Amino acid sequence: MPALLKRKTVVASGLLCCALILVVLFTSSAVFRSPAAVVVIGAIGAAAVLLQVRLRNDPNTRPPVLLNVLGIVFALAVLFPTPLHLGPRLVEAVALGSVGSFAISSAIILHSFRKPATKPE
Repeated sequence: MPALLKRKTVVASGLLCCALILVVLFTSSAVFRSPAAVVVIGAIGAAAVLLQVRLRNDPNTRPPVLLNVLGIVFALAVLFPTPLHLGPRLVEAVALGSVGSFAISSAIILHSFRKPATKPE
């Protein structure tokens, strides 16, 4: 891995850690009982993994778009439950679905990072 790429990934990881720190510092503890807060933290983690894909610039690594779109749709449903007439239990289930789809997508991407690149013969 070239030194410039290592610097970019370290800087990007540091910025995402700062985003998480700001979220935790400037919110009260009662907010973290909200499903929307869980979705925001999950989305920041998914953004970190997608940023790694972008910085690596590996043509063999592609994020699962369907899972990410599903996670975004679920996240929007959690952020706007009233117009969609979602009850509190359904909002929690949708939040779990959003974080779960982000987690599965991130796991697939991170697994592809660990695979050795196949060399053409």
